[in-house]
Amino acid sequence: MLLDTASLYFRAYFGVPDSVRAPDGTPVNAVRGLLDFIARLVQDHRPDDLVACMDADWRPAWRVALIPTYKAHRVAEEAPEAGGVDQEEVPDTLSPQIPVIDEVLDAIGIARVGAAGYEADDVIGTLTGRAAGPVDIVTGDRDLFQLVDDERGVRVLYPVKGVGTLRLVDESYVREKYGVGGLGYADLALLRGDPSDGLPGVPGIGEKTAAKLLAAHGDLAGIMAAVDDPAAQLTPAQRKRLAEARAYVEVAPKVVRVAADVALPAFDAALPRSPRDPGAVAALAERWGLGGSLRRLLSTLQG
Repeated sequence: MLLDTASLYFRAYFGVPDSVRAPDGTPVNAVRGLLDFIARLVQDHRPDDLVACMDADWRPAWRVALIPTYKAHRVAEEAPEAGGVDQEEVPDTLSPQIPVIDEVLDAIGIARVGAAGYEADDVIGTLTGRAAGPVDIVTGDRDLFQLVDDERGVRVLYPVKGVGTLRLVDESYVREKYGVGGLGYADLALLRGDPSDGLPGVPGIGEKTAAKLLAAHGDLAGIMAAVDDPAAQLTPAQRKRLAEARAYVEVAPKVVRVAADVALPAFDAALPRSPRDPGAVAALAERWGLGGSLRRLLSTLQG
């Protein structure tokens, strides 16, 4: 089981009231919500291995160099003063909780894996490619639908309400919903664009048109080959729009497709049955008032 950790703690932050606080009054709603999410996932799915995949770089420079608008709308206004590194705009009461999440996961012994210059999606893509058995990816990000692969047992568990209600996303779901197979989802996404990630897409090519073009021509390369083939079945408007967007289409695949070959640090993915550092767990529980959320997770791990 691979967790898109930021996706889950953002969901926890907005789903758990900020009246959930530590003894000193600091909000810990994202921390406790994430611990509850993990406890429920372990209880319901009993994975042998669990990895909390992290964003070591939420907006990698190499992606921005290819598409400058990539996630540009999410950059906090004060970013230029932050040592020249773009800072993601995060709610004021969430930012202080992220280091606490890191400390708690480390103390429990849940593998927390990131790689400099890469997003959690890339870590997930790399670990999925390495996996010898079935993989469940838990994320609220549709971008990871591109990894769904029935033959390899790779599916996405997409939270609909908390993590108690998850939509199981397999190839049949992706095909029914979007008209393409899992491997075609990245091509569909880059053609239609995605405002939430700052991807412009091809003007005039929406989701349904993109799906039809992929069905007719196989993949992105087939579509662009058709642009240069006067006999190919494209409307004049489609041919013109795709030709004008050629520069974007040439670089977009590297931005949209998750990396599959990221160098990752060594880690132990095995689901811990008892805390790695019981003393640290106890201290964190007291300092941050993690109460029932932490106890439920530890009890679930032991079960």
